[in-house]
Amino acid sequence: MASTTSSPLTLPVLPLDDEVVLPGMVVPLDLSDTDVRAAVEAAQAAARTSGDKPKVLLVPRIDGTYAATGVLGTVEQVGRLSDGDPGALIRGRGRVRVGAGTTGPGAALWIEGTTVEEVEPDPVPGAVVDLVKEYKALATDWLKKRGAWQVVDRVQQIDGISQLADNAGYSPFLTTAQKIELLETADPVARLKLATEQLREHLAEQEVAESIAKDVQEGVDKQQREFLLRRQLEAVRKELRELNGQAADAADESDDYRDRVEAADLPEKVREAALKEVEKLERSSDQSPEGSWIRTWLDTVLELPWNERTEDAYDIQGAKAILDAEHAGLQDVKERITEYLAVRKRRADRGLGVVGGRRGGAVLALVGPPGVGKTSLGESVAHAMGRKFVRVALGGVRDEAEIRGHRRTYVGALPGRVVRAIKEAGSMNPVVLLDEIDKVGSDFRGDPAAALLEVLDPAQNHTFRDHYLEVELDLSDVVFLATANVLEAIPEALLDRMELVRLDGYTEDEKIVIARDHLLPRQLERAGLEPGEVTIEESALRKLAGEYTREAGVRNLERSVARLLRKVAAQHELGDQELPLSIGAEQLRPLIGRPHHVPESAQDPAERRTAVPGVATGLAVTGAGGDVLFVEASLADPETGAAGLTLTGQLGDVMKESAQIALSFLRSHGAELELPVADLKDRGVHIHFPAGAVPKDGPSAGITMTTALASLLSGRQVRTDVAMTGEVSLTGRVLPIGGVKQKLLAAHRAGITTVVIPKRNEADLDDVPAEILDTLEVHPVTDVRQVLELTLSPAKELVPAAAA
Repeated sequence: MASTTSSPLTLPVLPLDDEVVLPGMVVPLDLSDTDVRAAVEAAQAAARTSGDKPKVLLVPRIDGTYAATGVLGTVEQVGRLSDGDPGALIRGRGRVRVGAGTTGPGAALWIEGTTVEEVEPDPVPGAVVDLVKEYKALATDWLKKRGAWQVVDRVQQIDGISQLADNAGYSPFLTTAQKIELLETADPVARLKLATEQLREHLAEQEVAESIAKDVQEGVDKQQREFLLRRQLEAVRKELRELNGQAADAADESDDYRDRVEAADLPEKVREAALKEVEKLERSSDQSPEGSWIRTWLDTVLELPWNERTEDAYDIQGAKAILDAEHAGLQDVKERITEYLAVRKRRADRGLGVVGGRRGGAVLALVGPPGVGKTSLGESVAHAMGRKFVRVALGGVRDEAEIRGHRRTYVGALPGRVVRAIKEAGSMNPVVLLDEIDKVGSDFRGDPAAALLEVLDPAQNHTFRDHYLEVELDLSDVVFLATANVLEAIPEALLDRMELVRLDGYTEDEKIVIARDHLLPRQLERAGLEPGEVTIEESALRKLAGEYTREAGVRNLERSVARLLRKVAAQHELGDQELPLSIGAEQLRPLIGRPHHVPESAQDPAERRTAVPGVATGLAVTGAGGDVLFVEASLADPETGAAGLTLTGQLGDVMKESAQIALSFLRSHGAELELPVADLKDRGVHIHFPAGAVPKDGPSAGITMTTALASLLSGRQVRTDVAMTGEVSLTGRVLPIGGVKQKLLAAHRAGITTVVIPKRNEADLDDVPAEILDTLEVHPVTDVRQVLELTLSPAKELVPAAAA
């Protein structure tokens, strides 16, 4: 409860900058302040006439603005402060509401104000009594922590509610704004509640601060204790080394390893594992073999680039230009890398670099014949992306520990090749080339291909755990490129985890571009020749690619170019050749001899393999790419040869079954095809595939064997310019096969102009380069009868059937 009297007061103002005085407080004020001295002198002058103590109005002033409520103060004494400066001791008496300014004696500011009379409740409610007890308890608790025992007794003796609330003005932790709020609160009970709340909040903050300080102190004490114990341990070890005859100044490596681990930028779990190993190292003796194992493990962990990543080059056009400049052709894999970079750029722009703990890596399988540039493509991909490149050779690897690492229980244990590749690259996002993944073997030590399942699975490799490290390694940002020659040699589960990109070989035009732009400059440098000294014309390169070599890749072409340049260099050194020299197609034979692969169409008609009935040209896929395959058939004399089917040429079971199917079809449909099938009853049939040292298998030679037998029985030759591929059924249907692109490239290299393929493989022609399709006449067929119409010469050119 509070009421305001109407009697005005006219008092000199004593401004308090950033300070508040409440009623009941006694404060010393420095008279060296001009405003303070003016107010005290004016009060003293006024008091001489009235005979009372000098009175002033203590008003808080914040940023030049006076508060609305002040305190009536009496000047109790004027003298000197403890520091010797003049001062005045002033006691607060009561609240005064500040009114308008007025005039008065002296230099002070005079103000008219009205006193605020405070009335405490009587009787005091129980809730207020409890509030008084709470405030005294809180104040006592705070004062005891500060050791102010004399003040505790004084606070306990205060009975008035208003006086008890105003006693909070002595609290040093209150801000000026909080004290002004207490000053302007006229109701004593409300003021005591406010003071209690402010004190309670301060004690809570103090308790938290003390708790934090205690924790910090305990941590400091622990570090000091640990430091002391380590120094003692170091002294004990030094004495032991001296007793054992070792150098007294041998460095204690454990401290060095601890400092290195704490200073390294390691993931939290890796850091915890490393510190545990450091503790083991500290406990182990110098003679223990475990110490050397721990040191090796710590060295490996500290050398790994846990948080090092190279920034991807998001210049999509520039990356595409790099790929085009370093490799001709290979559009599929170039498009895939361009797509990958474009997606990575968009994810980075949208803040999606890490989704579900996984980053945006890639796993590609580059499958194709030797020499098409699979391995060198890995370096180009790394160059285009701005990443580090590491090659991991898997050919002949038979031990599963080569991939996942050895357990540390073994002597000489090492991490796996994947971890070593990351360590060698120096970043967590390199391009890793897993070379010859189809040559991985397996034995009693495990299957390395099975260990690769986790490495190459984008859903798992962000938590890859090497047996040696035994901590998680994030491989989700690595671009894995696996190369293979034979797709069937890759386990199905492993192949399912990779995105397949086929490299089926180069066209002749692409080979010429590669030879001109890449092979020739490299071989000129290796032969010690300047670029202008020897020039190989396009006609010579075309002849080298078409007649001196016949391959899907360009390795033999590069060897031919190297041989040609070596020959020129040798002749120049012997004085038989002048430089510069331009080599045309007509100069190849004098330099490196005759061609080794003359197209069948370029031979004399009488010398061609298909010059006699019973020989057909097929197409096959081998580990070296597509190839042309000849099938020869003959009938044995009924008097000298046994009836039945004989197959030669190291054929597999599937190919043998295709021969049986072809023979059965002709026996059952011979009359319809106007073939003398009676010859097949008592005479033996022999089918031979030349190059008998090379294993052959697969169903795609079915229509070729059927055509060869039909040619033999009818006496009609198979067209020289025709090659065919397709599986045959007992009803004469032509079924689809694989490797159409590689087979058509092989037909083009061999000079074939007409190719017969299954109708259901017609969609595969989209993968064949347009320049190859322009030179070939492709006939999709569904039935063997169509094949015979297309491949056999007209009946007017009949010649006697060949008999074995």
